[in-house]
Amino acid sequence: MTLRVPKAELTPELTASMIEQFGAVPEPLQVTWHNPAVAEAGQEMGARVNAWEVADESLKSFAHMAVAARVGCSWCLDINYFQAQNKNLDLTKASQVPRWRESEVFTPLERDVMEYAEAMTSTPPTVTDELSARLLDRLGPAALVELTASIAFANYATRNNTALGVTSQGFSDACEIPLAGRREQPAS
Repeated sequence: MTLRVPKAELTPELTASMIEQFGAVPEPLQVTWHNPAVAEAGQEMGARVNAWEVADESLKSFAHMAVAARVGCSWCLDINYFQAQNKNLDLTKASQVPRWRESEVFTPLERDVMEYAEAMTSTPPTVTDELSARLLDRLGPAALVELTASIAFANYATRNNTALGVTSQGFSDACEIPLAGRREQPAS
């Protein structure tokens, strides 16, 4: 896939800031910078989502990666796996998110979170009362609200990137454990 909108020219200050933060300028920013108000709003919301602290960071990361795998956003999988390493999260687990249903490394709570993320991502959403009740019981209302909003933001980011043709930039290449590929589903 190629970018469906060409990269915009960023200010030297913004370019330097992104290189300092990520080691490269993220392509989603380069593409959306054609409309700086949209790019800045997305960055601001992402920063706010990342600052929330009630829900467990691993659960939010796994949820975002589950959304990315479901939608097919290789850029989001790439950057979230890279960020998992930088946040000292369990890379063995993070590497397995694209194939979480087949992997044996996840706890029942982590599985429920990824199921919830996928259910929210489905069109129409397929979240069940039972799954919500299990998560509410184990996380509490504040964390479930935060997790839900984080997953909603993940849907915004993954769908935006995928529609614009943004793909992996290789951030996860710095991780010592390779990111697992999603198992192909048999044709129905």
